[in-house]
Amino acid sequence: MRKLLLLGVILLGIALVGAAEKKVLHVYTALDVDEAKIYIEAFEATHPDIDVQWVRLSAGEVLARLRAEAGNPQASLWFGGPSDTFIVAKMDGLLEPYTESLGWQYLDKKFKDPEGYWVGIYLGFIGFVTNKDFLEKHGIEPPDSWYDLLDPVFKGELSMAYPYTSGTGYTRLATLVFLLGEDKALEFEKKLSEQIHHYTRAGSACVTEVGLGEVAGGIAFAHDIIAKGIAKGYPVVLSFPKEGTGYEVGGMALLKGGPELELAKVFYDWMLSAEAQSLFKKWYRLPLNPEAELAEGLVTADQLPLVNYDALWAAQNRDRLIERWREVTGY
Repeated sequence: MRKLLLLGVILLGIALVGAAEKKVLHVYTALDVDEAKIYIEAFEATHPDIDVQWVRLSAGEVLARLRAEAGNPQASLWFGGPSDTFIVAKMDGLLEPYTESLGWQYLDKKFKDPEGYWVGIYLGFIGFVTNKDFLEKHGIEPPDSWYDLLDPVFKGELSMAYPYTSGTGYTRLATLVFLLGEDKALEFEKKLSEQIHHYTRAGSACVTEVGLGEVAGGIAFAHDIIAKGIAKGYPVVLSFPKEGTGYEVGGMALLKGGPELELAKVFYDWMLSAEAQSLFKKWYRLPLNPEAELAEGLVTADQLPLVNYDALWAAQNRDRLIERWREVTGY
């Protein structure tokens, strides 16, 4: 009995020492909670000495938090969200450059900051999600034009994200500016707001709502529509506007003054690998590592009419454009 007790004490001591030696990495992510778990748990499995503690916020909320915490950063890595939001963070002096990563060095220059302040990891395309039962009930086809969303049949039946909390929502707004011009885009958004049942804080939230029939349609990134709607068996359909749609270069960055920057670099390097980006197939994202595996049914750029999305302009005009949107729509 004494030997068993002694063995138990030894094993407990080993466990406590192991726990004490485990390092902690704090991360902010703009990815859906269920999706973020896929990558973070895979990282922890391959790096058992690192415990990732993370908070999920929409991209606009991450930016707001980083601004608020600029004097006392609480996290070391920002994982996921449109590149224009990262560009704003760079302009605000909130990011730490990192050019030593081989993944950053070999990535095409159009998918990264030239000074290493952020790096692209995936592409995403704005699409429409519509409830099939609603379409059948009203005898209509899935919307294939921005103007289809203004049809009276959708009055009070649409859900989508605020552009000031959500990267998805801001990508939608900027897309319309690039397509129509700023004034006409804001006029369109005013009319669109009159069709809205409610706005959401997160870009992908409308997908589940449409799937459950709480609303008839919404606007989100195609990968979220497939992963949270179609792949889960909800009666939803994905479509795109024939006039042109916008897209994101999803990014990742180290946070200036973060408490665990060396650990953040480990995650950063891993996330740029083909091994890590092959996991994107579980959420139907389009990886930027050319050696990563792709999901069946993945939406790619060559399948879509894309607007000329200028992420730098979108970043430089973000706060001003959002303020105009709020004035015009009243939200």
